[in-house]
Amino acid sequence: MIIGLPKEVKDGENRVGLTPGAVKALTRRSHRVLVEAGAGEGSFLTDEEYRAAGADIVPHAADAWAAELVVKVKEPLPSEYQYLRPGQILFTYLHLAANRELTQALLDSGITAIAYETVQTEDGKLPLLMPMSEVAGRMATQVGATYLEKHNGGRGILLGGVPGVAPASVVILGGGTVGTNAAKVALGMGAQVTVLDIHHERLQYLDDVFHGRLQTRASNEYNIEQAVFTADLVIGAVLIPGGRAPWLVTRKMLAHMRKGAVIVDVAVDQGGCIETSRPTTHSNPTFVVDDIVHYCVANMPGAVPRTSTFALVNQTMSYTLNLANQGLDAVRTSQALLHGLNTHRGHLTHKAVAETFGLPYTDPLQSLQT
Repeated sequence: MIIGLPKEVKDGENRVGLTPGAVKALTRRSHRVLVEAGAGEGSFLTDEEYRAAGADIVPHAADAWAAELVVKVKEPLPSEYQYLRPGQILFTYLHLAANRELTQALLDSGITAIAYETVQTEDGKLPLLMPMSEVAGRMATQVGATYLEKHNGGRGILLGGVPGVAPASVVILGGGTVGTNAAKVALGMGAQVTVLDIHHERLQYLDDVFHGRLQTRASNEYNIEQAVFTADLVIGAVLIPGGRAPWLVTRKMLAHMRKGAVIVDVAVDQGGCIETSRPTTHSNPTFVVDDIVHYCVANMPGAVPRTSTFALVNQTMSYTLNLANQGLDAVRTSQALLHGLNTHRGHLTHKAVAETFGLPYTDPLQSLQT
């Protein structure tokens, strides 16, 4: 099979969908890999390294997109819609529930689109979302600590405090992979941490694994209000697999929060769990609403691209190999990839996305048989 690796075009996105090691694994199996010139530069991976791994370096994005299987990191932007076509497989993060325009573009093109974030194993795990959730969670605390500094618009608070002065109050909405990693860093920096989640078993786990060093609360309207009203840093870490994140913090609630508090909404790529959130970029990452600093960068791991690229490809590589070796048969025979299928030949094959937009849903296995 011919595999294409285009350079990412999203603002501040320096990750790349394949490492030279991954390219070598593909070319050893007689696949041809077309790498757009400079695709790996943001992660300090050179064209020479890709060429040595057996790739063909092509000069233009269109050349890489001409492949049968295109492997990326982030969703196609409008400038890339022209490359989408029937019979092509796209393997990347999509987050369609937050992007009606892209959803329609994929449907109109007839492309087979498989989303990293909805690939799901039989035990319910999301193996291709997990590595970036780990990165984003750890980054969320670091970013929050930075924007709490006065010159960045924050309350002028040191996250861990100092002897005789209280540390910052960090509230994390969601105790999954993002929330757990955010809590790990926040506790390590000496903050006072509260995690809210709807699953009691998850709260039990967090209480055990952190040996009672953080506070846990059931996620409901009353507890959320009580927590965020006294928070210095709020981290949105809610995940509805494939679906739009619910608003847990409303516009009205901002008026009761501490002035200069910081919100880091990691859920923004799924629409955000804060009503006032809107996607921002690495070049313009924050905005202020009611004296509350909002950081809503939708591709946070792109700021640490080398770490993120290797962490991501470590997980995606086995699935990429299966797709290269078997094509659509890999989707038919893999329950995980079947969960990942979002569009195929004009059919919308992910129920949560269909429900979000009120569009017709087609069972993924049924779509593959048509």
